[in-house]
Amino acid sequence: MKNFVLVSMCALGFMGAAQTNTELQKHYEAFYKQMRLQGDVDGVINAMTHLNVLSPSIERRDTLAFIYANDGQHLQALNTVGIEKDANDSDLAVQVKAISLKALNQPKRALEQFDLLNSRTPNPYLAYELADLKIQTGDNDGAVAHIEYGIANAKDDMKYAFYERQQPYEVPLKAAFIHLKALVQYNKDKENIDAAVALIDEALAIDPNFNLASLSKQALEARKNPPATTETKE
Repeated sequence: MKNFVLVSMCALGFMGAAQTNTELQKHYEAFYKQMRLQGDVDGVINAMTHLNVLSPSIERRDTLAFIYANDGQHLQALNTVGIEKDANDSDLAVQVKAISLKALNQPKRALEQFDLLNSRTPNPYLAYELADLKIQTGDNDGAVAHIEYGIANAKDDMKYAFYERQQPYEVPLKAAFIHLKALVQYNKDKENIDAAVALIDEALAIDPNFNLASLSKQALEARKNPPATTETKE
């Protein structure tokens, strides 16, 4: 009889716990919807974290990591989804790893993730990221193929955003690729500055307001024509 009572109490306890979890999940699902409606990112993260604890899933984990990354919380995003290259990752998880590793100045690791994304669905935007990262890591020859692909496939309505100014701005993606081509040209032949400048002029012809290209041109011209040094007399 005592055993029967004990089993019954345990069963009731499990039922109560299950009911509590169900109620909590419904609560946080409603809370999640409301936070999204209000545009409260911290609230959305809070709700999604609770939902992933109550009912864990890869989809919830990846969504939470994406919300972190989209809010600029890249370390938290990587803590959620990891940093290793995994062929079984969802596209969303790979995207989170790629953009967060790039943002945290980990170009070699970011390159692995962008390469995985590109192997699944190649497109000019991924080609730009791959070319840019390969230039950063010293693989100029590897960058060339992505640049040529990008120039050939970038549509007129495709834009790329830059953030080196206080106010972000966009330029045609093709101009951005030509700017990268100029950087590769200079890296491979530092004596032929004119060739690199000519490519930058091509990019500026597409968009005269391409600030980063203008800065690159100024830097190259300064290397070609360094300011004269004045000798001091003792």
